[in-house]
Amino acid sequence: MKIAAVDIGLKRIGVAFCFDNSTVIPQNAIIRRGRKQAANDLTNLIKEWQIDRLIVGLPKGYDNEDEMDRRIRHFISLLDIDIDIVYIDESYTSFEAKEQIKGIIKQKRDGRIDSISAKIILERWLVSFNTI
Repeated sequence: MKIAAVDIGLKRIGVAFCFDNSTVIPQNAIIRRGRKQAANDLTNLIKEWQIDRLIVGLPKGYDNEDEMDRRIRHFISLLDIDIDIVYIDESYTSFEAKEQIKGIIKQKRDGRIDSISAKIILERWLVSFNTI
């Protein structure tokens, strides 16, 4: 099964793939110039790689949790895909990603942190279902 995870932000969408139920590979982030453009880019990526399941991170425990949940679910509804979609808690993945690359990556606005966050989201999901 080919699995993708996304960390959806207002400026970038982090993306990670797993093709063997163990190795998670961060991809280039999608830079959002508009909602439709970003949805089309993500749809095309999912179709190009023939992804079977999409894991979507939802922020929990924040002041604007309900608003972000609504925005993320709406964005996912714009995707032209017919695959299994799973929503999971993404709490602290951005912080964890920043800690992992501390001192390694200087440019933090290019999407690498977002895609490492997506990698962490996918790794959490794989561990929670004992597939790693």
